[in-house]
Amino acid sequence: MAHQALARKWRPKTFSEMVGQEHVVKALSNALEQQRLHHAYLLTGTRGVGKTTLARILAKSLNCEIGITPTPCGVCSACREIDSGRFIDLLELDAASNTGIDNMREVLDNAQYAPTAGRFKVYLIDEVHMLSRAAFNSMLKTLEEPPGHVKFILATTDPQKIPVTVLSRCLQFNLKHLPPLEIGGQLQHILQQEEISFDAAALALIARAAQGSMRDALSLLDQAIAYGAGTVEESQVRDMLGSIDQGYLFSLLEALARQDGAALMGIAEEMETRSLSFDAALQDLGTLLHKLALAQTVPQALAEDLPERGRILELARVFTPEEVQLFYQIALHGRRDLSLAPDEFSGFTMSLLRMLAFTCEGGSGTAPTPVQTRPPQHTADAPAAMPVQPQSEAPAATRGGESEFDGDWPKLIQRLKLGGMAKMLAQHCELKSYSADRLDLCVPEEHKHLLEKGFQDKLKSAVDDHFGHPVAIMVSIGTVTGMTPAELHNREKQQKQQEAVASIEQDPFVRDLVETFDAQIIESSIKPIE
Repeated sequence: MAHQALARKWRPKTFSEMVGQEHVVKALSNALEQQRLHHAYLLTGTRGVGKTTLARILAKSLNCEIGITPTPCGVCSACREIDSGRFIDLLELDAASNTGIDNMREVLDNAQYAPTAGRFKVYLIDEVHMLSRAAFNSMLKTLEEPPGHVKFILATTDPQKIPVTVLSRCLQFNLKHLPPLEIGGQLQHILQQEEISFDAAALALIARAAQGSMRDALSLLDQAIAYGAGTVEESQVRDMLGSIDQGYLFSLLEALARQDGAALMGIAEEMETRSLSFDAALQDLGTLLHKLALAQTVPQALAEDLPERGRILELARVFTPEEVQLFYQIALHGRRDLSLAPDEFSGFTMSLLRMLAFTCEGGSGTAPTPVQTRPPQHTADAPAAMPVQPQSEAPAATRGGESEFDGDWPKLIQRLKLGGMAKMLAQHCELKSYSADRLDLCVPEEHKHLLEKGFQDKLKSAVDDHFGHPVAIMVSIGTVTGMTPAELHNREKQQKQQEAVASIEQDPFVRDLVETFDAQIIESSIKPIE
């Protein structure tokens, strides 16, 4: 027996077999059940989401020998002939190759005659937006006064090109992109029925590559089965698609968090050795950064069963939201400019170096500018919380270290060789007391997740290296009475932002533009000059 493509073999034959278009299926099923039939239906949506399939199921529902029903029997002559494409009263027209008025007139002249075998004569016009204006005008009269035995089902990927006079005479249903989880679930069901072994991660790759199209997903699945000699494995699918191993992307971001430029370049060179697509790498990096932004702002939006969820949450704590947004923009612009670069490797690594430049400038979990612990000046509109001066139990003279410690915790953090989560831990701590051999720190309840032993060990090691002798680090969970270095830094950033906005608003040239041309100042585009 000749092999049949999965996209044809597993094409849904009933509404219940449709995946991911419940809103359309429910509306059509209710209309059929209540016999509330319209003479013209317009199905819109991108390629491969089920427009033609839905149209054929609707044609069966209208012509099934058991009567008009949302559940056609599938065994009567009308159902079987529609499934096989031989039903004489279902006329399928591809408007992309039959655009002229003569083609449409021939079709419409035939519409006045009663159906030969079925209950209704159904005209399925695919890519209807390709018809000429004259053809649309010719169709319009039949749509205005259709014979009772005629039903039109129009399908298009571009409804904007259909005249409004035609749109207003149709019931319009928009078929949505299928989410990767639904596509992956259907692929898994098909492979189980076909008794083909697979990796769940491989199906996730295919589902993502299909970009919302079930037909594309099934075509890719067919290709993957052939590529893997009867199995669907992640490594083979990655090779087939030229996909980027998520491990590379996580390694890139972790190297950014450590401000390790050598590691960044090493990872990029390894990707080049494997001939991975740098365009795909920047695309996937943008997707990963989007997940980081979700983890920072709407963590419940991350799927609980996401394989890399733990690593995403960890990275989301390492970078500030501003850094994630900036990296996302750099990835987008880097991908756009890739064709202008001397070569793809240069374009990709320049994007990474741009991210690194901003990370090194501000630091992951950005370290604040040295702020003395004396009470800051108060302003009328921004009352300041007064930091508490930590108690010094003894002079903190160092034993071979760089300098004496005067209790300025934010200044000390800036001098320590810290990165990533250890730096974030330090920035969210308040110094309670100190001596030459001991620092007592307090971290608020909302940041207690930073108290992992590995992060504390890195902090202690950095402090020991700085002072040149062992220093005990005692971190407790409690109430912060002053402001942590992170809070001080955020306050300073907000103050600088407000000053920058005020400076722009008061600029004479800008004021002239606003008053003369009714221009608007977009505050989010204003950034203070460091």
